[in-house]
Amino acid sequence: MSVNKVLQVHPKDNVLVALQDLHKGDTVNFGGKSYLLKDTVKAKHKFVTEDIDVGGQVFMYGVLVGKAKQPIATGEAINLGNLKHAASDFSIGERHLDWHQPDTGAFEGKHFMGYHRKDGRVGTANYWLVVPLVFCENKNLGKLEKALVEELGYGKTESIDTQSLQLIDLYKSGKSLEDILGADLNPEVAQPKKERLFENVDGIRFLSHTGGCGSTREDSDALCGLLAGYITHPNVAGATVLSLGCQHAQASILKAEIKKRDPEFDKPLYILEQQKIGVTETFLSEALKQTFAGLMQANQHQREPAPLSKLCIGLECGASDGFSGISANPAIGFTSDLLVALGGSVILSEFPELCGVEQNLSDRCIDIATAERFSSLMHTYNDRAVAVGSGFDMNPSPGNIRDGLITDAIKSAGAAKKGGTSPVTDVLDYPERQSKPGLNLLCTPGSDVESCTAEVGAGANIVLFTTGLGTPTGNPIAPVVKLATNTVLAEKMSDIIDINTGTVIDGTETIEQAGARILDYVIEVASGRQLIAAERNRQYDFIPWKRGVSL
Repeated sequence: MSVNKVLQVHPKDNVLVALQDLHKGDTVNFGGKSYLLKDTVKAKHKFVTEDIDVGGQVFMYGVLVGKAKQPIATGEAINLGNLKHAASDFSIGERHLDWHQPDTGAFEGKHFMGYHRKDGRVGTANYWLVVPLVFCENKNLGKLEKALVEELGYGKTESIDTQSLQLIDLYKSGKSLEDILGADLNPEVAQPKKERLFENVDGIRFLSHTGGCGSTREDSDALCGLLAGYITHPNVAGATVLSLGCQHAQASILKAEIKKRDPEFDKPLYILEQQKIGVTETFLSEALKQTFAGLMQANQHQREPAPLSKLCIGLECGASDGFSGISANPAIGFTSDLLVALGGSVILSEFPELCGVEQNLSDRCIDIATAERFSSLMHTYNDRAVAVGSGFDMNPSPGNIRDGLITDAIKSAGAAKKGGTSPVTDVLDYPERQSKPGLNLLCTPGSDVESCTAEVGAGANIVLFTTGLGTPTGNPIAPVVKLATNTVLAEKMSDIIDINTGTVIDGTETIEQAGARILDYVIEVASGRQLIAAERNRQYDFIPWKRGVSL
């Protein structure tokens, strides 16, 4: 089978993407033309297909992604030395709401097994939350976690713990430094997990954080909104809230945010204030009793069939590479289109990574008011970043750049592929809740964990997370499915990857085939039949966004 060496993503592009390592002096044939390479071009990187003068424009994905800092000759690789970030301006234009809806015949009549809530939403899991309103309660949070998780059958001794015991035994037996460094430790020795007491409760999750006081009121209010999003989330049966009492993030603010998201909120909610109760031991005893009572109530819920229209999928990427916008991102973009066509919801966030594709997204907004809100949020965010000496152009990380994402516009054009092609039905500001089916845009930073945290807070009951370099991240209450953009990563870091979309790069699967395969996998995860890597690894990352700090 012939394997393509290069790819032109869009007919307008004047760069070709290397699908494998190409060497200086090689001749590459594509589209009836031959290109003599002036540089070695590593896989995921790009070379230009025409001579470009200083200030000349470079296009990829059909959009402007940079301008030449110096002349770039045909066959020369683009890099930080010869290319700078550039993106087209955007304005409120005509509506372009027509889209090619995918054939959903293979999914008609399919359902997932979920937890039905009284507000009409359906959860893909059933968790109890323990939430501090302020960082001062993190220590008490840890004590409750230690008291509950393993004893109730939600955890076991890690193999790394047993390996440390093996090292202690070696040290006590008089082994030398060289013996210790060369020791062959057994990672299989671990204590068995205790039997789960509450069969229908998937776990108890503890949302430790560093906020609630000592920062701006905007931050503490946003934190209350985010926590309310988690408490009212369909994957959550109820919550225990720990408050010190004097912090900015007051229980009254939290209750108001809960009511805003769910006016008929009726889940069990226990709020304890340490300064009112007094002695820590008494405070923790009350929290323990009330949490246990909440678990008894949560255990009464059971999975029942639900239509796919009840799924809300967060679309996320992190540790991205030059293949992200070619394989994994467009694959989940097709998954997104499938779900939207079935009546479901998706959330696309990371506003700094929509730089350069704003016009397309603005034109796809369902009405002018929605487009104007998107424009306002984008401009406000960038202006605030510039005011503190930054800007969207500083978004790509060293890892992104090393693996082919030279400018923010290149990264953004590929990242936006996660949203598919459907109309934008709503634009949300952090930490608002998603309420309309279809494609929703949520203002968050490009920082993947902060963005993922926000998507779940907005209502995503499952997250599709693409990665080209590898990241272990997960979320406390929503399954985060990790998709590798390339086969090398999928095999190298198989313990943290769930799905390989490197098949698209390898030429063994189309984007549409991969997207449909992903939706089938999502149904299994949503039904509790497929355990994802982040859950196996107990990776529960939760980072609230302090606005204006993160890109």
